[in-house]
Amino acid sequence: MRDSRLHSPMYFFLKNLSFLDMCYTSATVPKAVVVSFTGSGVISYLECVTQLYIFVTLCATECFLLTAMAYDRCLAILRPLLYGTIMSQKYCSALVVTAWVGGACYSAFHTFNTFSLPYCGPNVVEHFFCDIPPVMRLSCADYHLSEEVGFAVSSCIIMSAFALTVFSYIGIVATVLRIPSVDGRWKAFSTCSSHLTTVILFYGTGSFVYLRPASQYSTTLNPLASVFYSVVTPSLNPVVYCLRNKDMKFALQKLYCGRKN
Repeated sequence: MRDSRLHSPMYFFLKNLSFLDMCYTSATVPKAVVVSFTGSGVISYLECVTQLYIFVTLCATECFLLTAMAYDRCLAILRPLLYGTIMSQKYCSALVVTAWVGGACYSAFHTFNTFSLPYCGPNVVEHFFCDIPPVMRLSCADYHLSEEVGFAVSSCIIMSAFALTVFSYIGIVATVLRIPSVDGRWKAFSTCSSHLTTVILFYGTGSFVYLRPASQYSTTLNPLASVFYSVVTPSLNPVVYCLRNKDMKFALQKLYCGRKN
């Protein structure tokens, strides 16, 4: 990014979110495309384990990264004078690394919890990729204990991250409402609107799949919801941030005009 206005913590997190979104779709879409063109939906046990681990890692990392971005916006509005000091390059990098490491550890637990169950095979995954609920349903043993353990861990970790995001926005809203001018309130809140849109899309579609027991898995609704949070939402994130951000639009116009000239 050559535009100096894009060298801020918010855009540092946005770069990492964009990279994460590219990885997100790459974990599921290529295999689904191959299946569509060849008609062969065969996936080996090892491939299924790998795909589930990578996907859950990316999913959890995005959750933690969105929490870090909410914290960044909260500091920018609540502590504007200290914002530049607190959100240093080193601190931002530490938050991103923590998000990736946390996502990898979280995924390692769920991958072990899912594939420690016995699978008699051959099996048909009623989904367009290997995800926890459809794979767990294929076990030839009672999977309810593993399901409950996984649900408890997810509730503690993911919902804690979501709660931190909500608390950040409660602080943001409370601060914005104290701004006397309407223009000032709108300008302050507009810096959070893109992130808030992404959070709503991510948690809204993901919760439909993962906050329901595997016994209530729907072969129609669950894959449809999965398409939204694994393909549509990551694809929309760059559009949401570009269209709703003046600095991004200015930088793109500047880049386009520079190439045109």
